[in-house]
Amino acid sequence: MNVDIQSLGTFNQLAHEGAKQATQSLAQMTGIDAAVDVTKITLLDRADIGEDLAGRDFVGVQFEYEGVLEGDTVLVFDAESADTIADSMMPGASDDPGMAQSAVKEIGNIMMSGFIDGWADYLDSTIDHSPPEYIAKSGAAVLPEAPETGDHRQVFVFKSEIEWVGESVNFYIYMLPEYEPLAEAMVESVDTEGDAIPIDKLQTFNEMTTKGTQQAADNVEMMTGIPTDAEVTQISFAPIEDVPKQIGTDTYVGTVVEFTGVPSGYLMVLFDEVSAVNVAEAMMPVEMDGDELTDQHEAAIEELGNIMTSGFVDGWANVLQTSVDHTPPKLVHDMGRAIVDPLAAQVGQHQEHAFIIDSKMRTDDIEFSAEIHALPNEQELRAALDDLDVDRADETEADVEQIFE
Repeated sequence: MNVDIQSLGTFNQLAHEGAKQATQSLAQMTGIDAAVDVTKITLLDRADIGEDLAGRDFVGVQFEYEGVLEGDTVLVFDAESADTIADSMMPGASDDPGMAQSAVKEIGNIMMSGFIDGWADYLDSTIDHSPPEYIAKSGAAVLPEAPETGDHRQVFVFKSEIEWVGESVNFYIYMLPEYEPLAEAMVESVDTEGDAIPIDKLQTFNEMTTKGTQQAADNVEMMTGIPTDAEVTQISFAPIEDVPKQIGTDTYVGTVVEFTGVPSGYLMVLFDEVSAVNVAEAMMPVEMDGDELTDQHEAAIEELGNIMTSGFVDGWANVLQTSVDHTPPKLVHDMGRAIVDPLAAQVGQHQEHAFIIDSKMRTDDIEFSAEIHALPNEQELRAALDDLDVDRADETEADVEQIFE
């Protein structure tokens, strides 16, 4: 099945409009000034859904919906914000658990009705949804079970983040549609074959990126002696102006390179500051000067970023049977959005939307995690996928060179 870039862009905008309508419903009901911050479509393995929610408690509501699209959707927010949200709906509700739960259900019902109606209006069709079910769980358990996808190994997830302006409260909307109805709706909006991307090949490329991430993790272990595991790998699709928002406002230390070939683009290896200090000190045979990030730490991170980038990009080149070179790494130490913004601006000169390839790795031995983010050129990524023979993808474990025509 082929889905063109315009179709993905349309459905991303559709999810954004649904979230916007939910936000307007919230404002009308409570007076809360909120704004849609990020909306994206993500293709990822079923087991990785909700990994970004790990370590936090959530409350919210869940719905089933059916019609032109079918599946489940949830609205959740941090449990510690529940009292603030409940009191905005019913003053004093936080003093009564029953009232608080009723307030959350009512807010969820109004917001998610707006969300689903936004989709239905755009598709000029009917989408019915069940009554809201209150949920209070931790991490990914707050999300419904991913829908079955038949022979497809991965699923599409729509995610929107809504920020309550002036309050440290964020709402998250996850929409998990059934594969076939969504695929049919997407196919109907394909306008030109020349702009199409085969979804099965995109899935295979995502799996290959996992191999590149594992090679980068192996390089970390080689240089530090710390066993490191590759974790989540996913491909997201979003308007180019929203790409910096994907990284967030935390401060990172890492490297940026430009890679050339098929595909070309930019690649970032980013560590949070604590991880950067820990992994740098694990690399150095002598004691560092001080506990803060020093020139010695940064030199170690620059070297490690170069090795990780080479492992990741070389993995792509081997699988794609092409030449992918990269520039020397440039050290960066800044807020995530500030790091990504100029790269997105460069990519945005040639395209309105972007594929963001994200991988994460971690170790249990020390406090350490790392992220790899790639921004490939859209047309060249499509060209690389054209050469990929999915029918022989199962042979990748034996010989990656055999999966290409």
